[in-house]
Amino acid sequence: MRGWTRLVLAVAFLASASGYAAAQPVQEAPDAAPGVDHTDRADSVPDDYRRRVVSFRSEYAPGTIVVSTQERFLYLVLPNNLALRYGIGVGRDGFQWGGLHKITRKAEWPDWTPPPEMIQRQPYLPRFMAGGPGNPMGARALYIGTTVYRIHGTNAPETIGQAVSSGCFRLVNDDIIDLFERVPVGTRVVVHHQ
Repeated sequence: MRGWTRLVLAVAFLASASGYAAAQPVQEAPDAAPGVDHTDRADSVPDDYRRRVVSFRSEYAPGTIVVSTQERFLYLVLPNNLALRYGIGVGRDGFQWGGLHKITRKAEWPDWTPPPEMIQRQPYLPRFMAGGPGNPMGARALYIGTTVYRIHGTNAPETIGQAVSSGCFRLVNDDIIDLFERVPVGTRVVVHHQ
């Protein structure tokens, strides 16, 4: 058995033994080593922003989502100083924020209703758009606290690694589906904007 395969299986075992229900073994265990891509991604997404298991030392408990807007990565903390890292698109200048929140709701193929402040800035936006492949919210959404912000998919994978949103964090659809399956409502979200 390859070394990294043993590491990933050990992480999965420790996660399940510790009662961490959100940690699920990565499907393709041999490719889940730190620094190895295990995602079928759009060609327009730079390799650096592909989903992967990485070393991650932090004081946060396994299962915590940590967003680094400066790095443009979202980390799902795993046991043993590891994290599952996702490349993200973040808020453009003037729309970045930070804080501690929780996931309060999850939705598959969410509808999009732009908030009034967004419509005021961009009056050409639709007032409502039903969920589906053409919707800018993508395949899944995780709603952050009582804010207007979400962690969601995108139908524009070329924006991953860019600062283009109005404050939401976007992942390619494959990645938001993966994250959606791993985290329950109530998951802690820590957003660092510096």
